[in-house]
Amino acid sequence: MDFTIESYIQLLHKLKSVDYNFQTFSEYLKNPLGKSIILRHDVDLLPENSLRFAQIQFDLGIKGSYYFRAVPESWDEEIIKTIAGMGHEVGYHYENMDTAYGKAKGERLKAKVEKGSNEYEQLIDFAYEDFCDNLEKLRKLVPVSTICMHGSPKSQFDNKAIWDKYDYKKLGLIGEPYYDMNFDEVFYLTDTGRRWDGWKVSVRDKVPQQELWAKQGLVFHSTQDIIDALDNRKLELSSEGREVSSEKREVSSERREVSSEKRVVSSERREMSSPESYLKIPNKVMFTMHPQRWHDSTFPWAKELVMQNLKNVVKRVLYVKR
Repeated sequence: MDFTIESYIQLLHKLKSVDYNFQTFSEYLKNPLGKSIILRHDVDLLPENSLRFAQIQFDLGIKGSYYFRAVPESWDEEIIKTIAGMGHEVGYHYENMDTAYGKAKGERLKAKVEKGSNEYEQLIDFAYEDFCDNLEKLRKLVPVSTICMHGSPKSQFDNKAIWDKYDYKKLGLIGEPYYDMNFDEVFYLTDTGRRWDGWKVSVRDKVPQQELWAKQGLVFHSTQDIIDALDNRKLELSSEGREVSSEKREVSSERREVSSEKRVVSSERREMSSPESYLKIPNKVMFTMHPQRWHDSTFPWAKELVMQNLKNVVKRVLYVKR
């Protein structure tokens, strides 16, 4: 069974075994390390699930980033403070184009707001005010230096549209993943659609590089696929270490000329089968996880499976641009 708490724990242990550095999003922006994992968590629903994820990470000495929506199904102030108290990063999972439209609908805005219209510009202003209000409320609970857009597939709006007019960095924020993460350098894996290759049924949780990664074979369906690739990477790294030891012994032998030729061949072999090309998991990865999708109990696990599969069909037919 995939998307269980146990499979999540196995993934974390495997990532640790390959000696990745775990950085929060803000830490990575300030000082990116060469071999890094950024664990991003979008707290859309069931914040208690995110608290469990945070506790698991804390017990393993790992830090992650948790983005809370300003809605009752996500915003739990005690959980927010507890997660931050464990050393994790907390940020704002904003959706203010949607919420501002909901507040103004029927009052000052038309049902359909065309981009570029006066109503659309007015909506951006409402959304920015709403964003600032919620950011201030969150900062009264915990420090906040990064934000992340919430993608609403049924909405006519992209919540990032606020930043076409305003600058979040003037609010003391240092990053938003869809603007400030260089995905030419950082591989992106998201459990959107309750699968790791669900970006084709995603409306907004996607980056342009995903098409290229798919052509390169950087595609994983299940959590076990990722774990298996990390296992292979660990074996390959161990194999490289053995080759280096073998070469050192050959150098000390009398037939140095033959040994030198072997070293050249071995070096070429290692270059062709580098961890990135042979094992597929790159050195820098951002994971996006939605903890409400991960369950150990049978009923919520099965419910999430069925409902998400239905959502994927609906999104593919009605919302995903082809």
